[in-house]
Amino acid sequence: MVPAGLVFTALIICAALAVDRLIGDPHSRYHPVALLGSLIGWWGKPATYPPKIQRLAGVIFWLFTVTIFSLPFLLFSWYAPWAIYLLIAPFLLKCCFAWRSLEEHTLAVVAAVKDGVESGREKVGMLVSRDTAKLDRDHVLSAGYESMTENLTDSIISPLCFFAVFGLAGAAAFRAVNTMDAMLGYRDERERLGWCAARMDDICNFIPARITVLLLLLWFIPKGTIGDAVRVMRRDGRNRPGFNGGIVMAAMAGGTGIRFEKPGVYTIGDRVRTLDEAGSDILSATRAVTLMFTAIAGSALFLLGIITNSTGI
Repeated sequence: MVPAGLVFTALIICAALAVDRLIGDPHSRYHPVALLGSLIGWWGKPATYPPKIQRLAGVIFWLFTVTIFSLPFLLFSWYAPWAIYLLIAPFLLKCCFAWRSLEEHTLAVVAAVKDGVESGREKVGMLVSRDTAKLDRDHVLSAGYESMTENLTDSIISPLCFFAVFGLAGAAAFRAVNTMDAMLGYRDERERLGWCAARMDDICNFIPARITVLLLLLWFIPKGTIGDAVRVMRRDGRNRPGFNGGIVMAAMAGGTGIRFEKPGVYTIGDRVRTLDEAGSDILSATRAVTLMFTAIAGSALFLLGIITNSTGI
């Protein structure tokens, strides 16, 4: 069994972020998350089940998917020699979060909009579930930056939180939970089958979303916009469905002086600046929160590990 103590955990978080920045997400159907998506796609067809048992089926397959995806990570953590663990674990953790990829997808939308709104609609349609066919330029940019802001929690802070507390299996379990929500958690024909996936994703993101908000507010203090971030968060944090994504988006909107808008569904923030003007600030805030969390969590784990080892606890 690998002596994967707190010091190892701190080192692996830092190494995984470095791996992410260097290689990003390889586009392969054999990527663990791609295989996870195929598994969910296999069972996640509402028409396969009578309506009366769809919720039960969703619960059973939710448990099955979390178990089958996280089990290899757990076994590796238990049985890999420590040298192999330190070498491979950053790459396995990297499979569970997406920092560089999140930026690349958003910046691809920004670049596409410069070639015309149709190009932007096509690119942003790969990121969001809304109908993009009639979005104007501002709404295309809003959808892209909304995706970056919401996924700051889902794709970065939450999996790193779960790794810090529960190890590789925890990060893998969260990735399975979040991927099931992304594929099934909608109010359409998938609502019954995806009910468990949506509720569990809300629960798992509850604390990480509030950590993300706290770090955003800390980032906005030297910027002089923390007051606006808090004001918009209090006013608009519940405008978006769900109790996690809205507060993060509202804090980002207030701190950067922009407005996120999904036509006919919600408006968050005040349009003090355009998204063209504030886009680089949203990107900077996303990077800052990621690095702040890594620095704080890594330092805390490292120091706690040293103290624990020195006291023999």
